[in-house]
Amino acid sequence: MFERQQKILEAAVRVIARSGVRGLRVEKIAAEAGISTSLIYYHFTNRAGLLRKTLEFVSDRAATYTEAAAAEAADPRAELELVLFGELQDTQAVRENSTAWGELRASAVFTPELREPLAESTRIWVDEVAETIRRVHGAGVKAEDAAERLTSLVEGLSERWLSGSMDLDRARDLLRGAIALELDRAGT
Repeated sequence: MFERQQKILEAAVRVIARSGVRGLRVEKIAAEAGISTSLIYYHFTNRAGLLRKTLEFVSDRAATYTEAAAAEAADPRAELELVLFGELQDTQAVRENSTAWGELRASAVFTPELREPLAESTRIWVDEVAETIRRVHGAGVKAEDAAERLTSLVEGLSERWLSGSMDLDRARDLLRGAIALELDRAGT
């Protein structure tokens, strides 16, 4: 059963990354996954349930590739950089995941049932980044504020890069500068 749900969620991410959420039809996801729509309803109850689980899936998948990058870090500062830069990789998986995340985030404005899971996923990411900042500077810093600013910036830079209004090198340069500013501020 897990493999079937995984297949459906992967198809949902691909469809959302290609076509967005507003016009999303369960039939499109079923066709992408090569299954019946009734199987989607069996596993996810309704479109809202599918979107909630897709949001969780996207968040978990992002954690997988950012944690893998962070595991190579020599120290907490390098870990922070690798985690944040993990969202600005020019790979199909990151592009697809980040596009779907941006679509789901924007949809939460119009889909109230996405707001709570989105807020929870965001809180987890901010908390993880804040913990890494604390390991760079100690417990006395306002790590949550810095983490909130940096994660918000990553999301905005990602959207600009993915929409073609900024190239990836520029997005990375801006993020590198923001990390330096936040860590210098946190250390004072």
